[in-house]
Amino acid sequence: MYISINKAAEILKGGGIVAIPTETVYGLAGNAFDETAVAKIFAAKERPFFDPLIVHIAEFGEIEELVAEIPKNAKILAEKFWPGPLTLVLPKKDKVPNLTTGGLSTVAVRMPKKQIARDIIKLAGFPLAAPSANMFQHLSPTSAEHVFEQLGGRIDGIVDGGACEVGIESTVIGFENETPIIYRPGGVAMEMIGHPVSFAATPLKEGNLISPGLLEKHYSPNTPLCLELPNEIPPNSGLLAFGKLPENSSRFAKILNLSENGNPIEAAVNLYGMLHKLDSCKLSKIFATLLPKAGLGNAINDRLLKARGTA
Repeated sequence: MYISINKAAEILKGGGIVAIPTETVYGLAGNAFDETAVAKIFAAKERPFFDPLIVHIAEFGEIEELVAEIPKNAKILAEKFWPGPLTLVLPKKDKVPNLTTGGLSTVAVRMPKKQIARDIIKLAGFPLAAPSANMFQHLSPTSAEHVFEQLGGRIDGIVDGGACEVGIESTVIGFENETPIIYRPGGVAMEMIGHPVSFAATPLKEGNLISPGLLEKHYSPNTPLCLELPNEIPPNSGLLAFGKLPENSSRFAKILNLSENGNPIEAAVNLYGMLHKLDSCKLSKIFATLLPKAGLGNAINDRLLKARGTA
């Protein structure tokens, strides 16, 4: 199940799908131009076809295979943040299958920072569609073990590249009249962008989701997650803390702290790994509190709100 990058490239060339590490989370990769391979990704994850995939490239020049037009501000952002945790939503070329883009006329493109991911893309010889390597709406994987737990019997291999350095998914940005619009907050904080930017008012375009990660329930543990601490803590509850522990913390059966000194970068790295650990403890509930609304705190809060769902 665990394979080398050369074996991964061989499988990808044969139309298979493999999990690969990136700096954000592990992705489930297949040939972005091969509808059969892309369909295997959707099937393995049990992901609905209306949810578009992000296409990964190794070099900036490869974007010309995918994109019909690159707005000026998109190029500026790519030059600033690529390789890195930024995805750009741009008008697609006809060569990109509608299945890859969820039926949209746009394609989401990213150049990962992790060298092993770019090496696999180069060896394969084509861009890779690669959503997170997990079951649809479940916790994203930040280690090869997380991938194996969810998809071990469903895919053709896993490349173990260690723990993900960023720990949350990429920031997804589209453009309206050259103005950057954040569709999903992520590893590039809004304050870092340096351009006038806003959050998308609606998640829909052409009747489909405009970006990955926009469903109300997503990134969820099996254990119910609550974002408000009650006065009376239910028995066998866990706490995902950030910074100083609450006064009633001794009542929790299990506590993990995203960052004891309140560092949101450290919290992002730890987010999914700690949720995986708490989810494995057979707790009745997991409680967590939202972070300050600044920097990566916005992205972490987005994931926690979606992980909560209707719990």
